[in-house]
Amino acid sequence: MQDEKKVPIHFAPLQGFTDAPYRNMHETIFGGIDTYYTPFVRLEKGDSFRSRELRDIEQENNGVNHLIPQLIASTPDEMRKIVTLFREKGHTEADINLGCPFPMLVRRHKGSGILPYPEEVAALLNCITEFPEMQFSVKMRLGWEKPDECLALLPLLNKLPLKQITLHARVGKQQYKGETNWNAFEAFYRECKHPLIYNGDISTLEDINRLMTRFPNLSGIMIGRGLLANPALAYEYQLGVALSREEMLGKVKAFHNLLFGYYEAHLQGNDQLVTKLKTIWEYLLPDMDKKVKKKIHKSTKIETYRAAVSEGLK
Repeated sequence: MQDEKKVPIHFAPLQGFTDAPYRNMHETIFGGIDTYYTPFVRLEKGDSFRSRELRDIEQENNGVNHLIPQLIASTPDEMRKIVTLFREKGHTEADINLGCPFPMLVRRHKGSGILPYPEEVAALLNCITEFPEMQFSVKMRLGWEKPDECLALLPLLNKLPLKQITLHARVGKQQYKGETNWNAFEAFYRECKHPLIYNGDISTLEDINRLMTRFPNLSGIMIGRGLLANPALAYEYQLGVALSREEMLGKVKAFHNLLFGYYEAHLQGNDQLVTKLKTIWEYLLPDMDKKVKKKIHKSTKIETYRAAVSEGLK
């Protein structure tokens, strides 16, 4: 309903998808987002950073109204170096990733791989007090293997000066498969003293309404794949009604044209451009004709790619 109080919608970061151009164009065409997050920055061997990640957090490359850079680390030393980088780049907030489920990082006790080790989590998070001029938030999962691992961390989390916590209602081992666990989320929701944001499998207005009915005191909702599939979802939520097919296709065309223009000017050659643009169609408009989607994914030349996209957006 339009007169109901709206909670802020946060756009979850997804590696390879939500880079600065994507975020900028999304806010221009669709909007409805309170906060965008960068895909996580990590420290490489030799204490270096990837140039792509450095570009992505530069203020001059980001035009959205509210951006928070995200970091992933397993030791206080790593975290200090990344937070110092953020500060040097003019950021005053940082989001700490304790949720990433990818095995290569989990094995190094990064992301959700650190959750079963409360002492390591405490050592990592306690160093936020060394940066009193920065605001910190945490994005986490219910646990790595067990959904009550988050509850063991609550006494520590409740004492820390955090701006908010985002909780994805799955364990890391599930990655992005299987059911979200709202009962386990509720146990955390009841005892968490910080503003709490829900994350996990929200893709329609009905999903949002069902979530807010059950958890009316949420401080926000973070959506990732649901927004990649329907980039208008947050806008529709603010509006209180879904867009018509014509309105949706019009906005997607405008969005795609902006992205196409940007990447055409910044990428080298046909191959790079087609490869980059095809990634957005992994999630975008899942109800598009399957034959047309296949044409998009199989295209290797700009001409065939543009023709397929044009056919799909009729």
